[in-house]
Amino acid sequence: MILSELNELPLVQLQATLTTCCGSTAWVNEMAKLFPVESRESLFEQAEAIWFACSENDWREAFDHHPKIGDINSLKKKYANTEALAANEQSGVSTASPETLEKLAEGNRLYEEKFGYIFIVCATGKSADDMLDILESRLPNSPDDEILIASQEQNKITRIRLDKLLTQ
Repeated sequence: MILSELNELPLVQLQATLTTCCGSTAWVNEMAKLFPVESRESLFEQAEAIWFACSENDWREAFDHHPKIGDINSLKKKYANTEALAANEQSGVSTASPETLEKLAEGNRLYEEKFGYIFIVCATGKSADDMLDILESRLPNSPDDEILIASQEQNKITRIRLDKLLTQ
């Protein structure tokens, strides 16, 4: 899709398309108000500004639209509607050892228990071991610090998905 095509989408279709990039309803609704946008750069800048103006609840809603890192079955079932844009985001997990996958599953459980949402990391280009190291390094964080880190990771994911959207 090119920017002019995105600019011409009817509102409902535009919102559905934006939801594949970020699952926050508030973000999607605010983004939809911008259209038509002048340039890719403007789109990316506004997407980030709107994201960081969202509330913690909005961020958590977006996090809920992600599969857990390493949960391949969850990726396939629950998130089929974002498959095109999320393709290969967790490709590093596909070659992970069973031991690493078990550690990721346990780390995810501990993370979600502590913070109340799934572990969010921009997984593009990272191996399962890389993601496990990141998860383990973030577990000691305070809830206030971690929500900010997770929101920054979501912002990276959204940017990558918007970019992919406009290069399809």
